[in-house]
Amino acid sequence: MSSRLKKILLVVLALALLAAGGFTQRSLNLDRKELGLTRLDQPLENMPPVLAFTTVALGGFRGLISNILWIRANELQDQDKFFEMSQLAEWITKLEPHFTQVWLVQAWNMAYNISVKFKENAPGDYTDRWRWVQRGIELLRDEGLKYNPNDLLIYRELAWFFQHKIGANLDDGHMFYKQQWVLETSKVFGSTNVVSLEALAHPTTPDLRQRAELMQTKLGMDPKTVLEVDKEYGPLDWRMPETYAIYWAHVGLMRAKEFPDRVKQEDVMTLRRVIYQCMQLAFQRGRLVPNYFTKTFEYAPNLALIPKVNAAYEEQMKEQPDMRANIATGHRNFLRDAIYFLYIHNRVADAARWFKYLGEKYPDKTIIDSDPNSFPRNVTLDEYCVAKLQEAIGETDQKGMKNVLEGLVTQSYLSTIMDDDDRAAGFMLLARKAHDVYESKVTARNGAINMPPLADIQRDVLHRMLDPEQGLPDDMAAHLATKLGVPLPPRVAKPAPSANSGTTNAPAAPRID
Repeated sequence: MSSRLKKILLVVLALALLAAGGFTQRSLNLDRKELGLTRLDQPLENMPPVLAFTTVALGGFRGLISNILWIRANELQDQDKFFEMSQLAEWITKLEPHFTQVWLVQAWNMAYNISVKFKENAPGDYTDRWRWVQRGIELLRDEGLKYNPNDLLIYRELAWFFQHKIGANLDDGHMFYKQQWVLETSKVFGSTNVVSLEALAHPTTPDLRQRAELMQTKLGMDPKTVLEVDKEYGPLDWRMPETYAIYWAHVGLMRAKEFPDRVKQEDVMTLRRVIYQCMQLAFQRGRLVPNYFTKTFEYAPNLALIPKVNAAYEEQMKEQPDMRANIATGHRNFLRDAIYFLYIHNRVADAARWFKYLGEKYPDKTIIDSDPNSFPRNVTLDEYCVAKLQEAIGETDQKGMKNVLEGLVTQSYLSTIMDDDDRAAGFMLLARKAHDVYESKVTARNGAINMPPLADIQRDVLHRMLDPEQGLPDDMAAHLATKLGVPLPPRVAKPAPSANSGTTNAPAAPRID
């Protein structure tokens, strides 16, 4: 065969292959889209300039470069060089924005590894550390999800940051994080959580429209989805970190429903567990109680969640039959806590109803850890709640029990100051029951270890709290005396503090509108 003929054949072959490639390209593009390999229908539209440039200029070499950078980033991580690693990870996200793992590692690096490198700015002040935690959240929420809106791993990680980094207490700065998050979210929901979610989902006034816009631009959340989440799992306090973990896990589950063939069932189950765990946490401490005198806040149980948390446990037992025994143990402990919390918040009728439910659900399980005969049929509601209190404190002698009673009375008066009247009545009720139970048990000692009357204990505690020198601040004492209808001991005017009196150790206070 002559060389001329060979060249002609090669040219014909090249043209045939080029034509075949052209015919199959359309089919390949459709397959890539269906399989999720191409996340953006129009890759360069609205793309950041750096990413658009690297997409055009580097083409397929972007993957090779990002692999080299990723290897180097892992080496830096092994050497604890987190700041240097952060820069490399940022470059990788620019080169390969659909590479989920780099978003997760970069956000974790910021929120966990880098943040803890910073110490307190002042006692109780973790401003520098909080800035990195915040940046980790923003990276996942505002950037990672923009390029990977259907990736459940990013939703799981985002929810975990709220549940663990801010919500748990493993980081020394966790209280500062919680306070900062309250400040951030109060701009949308109000500092006393009074803004209607229904109104935010359908704003009709300039103020509501501004709050709804802030929710979208600053918190990255959709007002209608917020309302949907609150109806399904709430009522939730939208200043608490666990609420945001529930929100992002819920959004992830919504995405999973849209693309069921692209998600792993274990990832779906992980998101459901996040919701279950956070609902349990929200029940235990999911309500903020502002203290207008100290300009701080305290956590209190969200008792309105009890029916939905109970339903969540029952749903888990149906979904995971192989884990039913372990989940049932958690369910029983939850019911015991719910009964006790309802009781100390003066909701005795509700406590009795759930006590009956506990007895019907787990009739063969004891409910007092130290009593092997404490099956529900053998114990009254009062006996259970007093025993629960004694379990928590571990004191049974006369002196220890008197301390317990004084503590309950003190908590009752503090709740009165904060206008939480149900809780105040609940603490006083528990003190009265504990006093009665103790007296009934020591009758055989003929008064040798009798407890002073509860009225005397109340009088002594109140005297100490209203004492002008050693008691509460003047404004708190005046409020308590007014609510109880007792005279306030006269105060002595104190000199005004000097302008150079220095700083205070009080934690940063939430803004009270």
